[in-house]
Amino acid sequence: MTAASIRSRVRAEMMGEIKAAARRHLARDGANLSLRAVARDMGMVSSVSSALYRYFPGRDELLTALIIDAYDALGQAVEQTESAVARTDLRGRWLAACRAVRDWALANPHEYALIYGSPVPGYKAPPDTVGPASRTGIVLIAILADGVAAGRLTADPGDTEPTGVPADMALLVATTFPGLPEGVLLRGLGAWIHLFGAVSFELFGQLTNVVMTGGQRQGRSRRTATPSPVRSSRAALRPVMASTSASIGPLAAGPLPCCQSTSVARRLTPAIRFFAPMSRLLFL
Repeated sequence: MTAASIRSRVRAEMMGEIKAAARRHLARDGANLSLRAVARDMGMVSSVSSALYRYFPGRDELLTALIIDAYDALGQAVEQTESAVARTDLRGRWLAACRAVRDWALANPHEYALIYGSPVPGYKAPPDTVGPASRTGIVLIAILADGVAAGRLTADPGDTEPTGVPADMALLVATTFPGLPEGVLLRGLGAWIHLFGAVSFELFGQLTNVVMTGGQRQGRSRRTATPSPVRSSRAALRPVMASTSASIGPLAAGPLPCCQSTSVARRLTPAIRFFAPMSRLLFL
């Protein structure tokens, strides 16, 4: 092993340790991150902590590394889960990708908050983050493209786009997704927003005392505390996830459980029933 390769390995290990300490800092204090705080978490004295600047010149560079890692981890989880489903099962692929997003978010709430939560004051993400951030969206768009190619997914002639959107859609299709009907892409973008909105609502506690399992409703009737959404049943949002698939169009023959807005509404508590028709309103 050459001296250069040893230095490269030591550098990679040190950067990994710094990022691990920064993630612990995120879990404790949020995105209020500083290299000095990370150095303290690593047990470094002031005379040694300056060495961290050899690896990350400042806070923004460290944040960028954490953001890229988070996007890549989420993208990898979605890609691996979706690739395990038969290519002809378009609805199954879509649902697998949606569930992979939710599973990763619940397993990594602080990393999810870093990339989909409130913007970090004073931080501007560099172009390096664009590729990793696109991985999940590319998986979803590929499913739509396969549906169009197979003739199983078409644009609805009745679709209308809000003022100012047609030009944006035309540019997006021409530069990024050539051949994909604008109406299909618009529906896909709406479902993408629906997916991450539902996950964020759950992860950040907006569904507490709103969407509950049977056991949680029984506990509430006894005036006991409702469990945190992050620790609640995995089934809590399955009807909502299914509705995103239903909103896109007939990807497969025959309805799946909870795919229609009426069946979704029957399985949700009254206060959250707006979720069921929302998926359809997005694409009218």
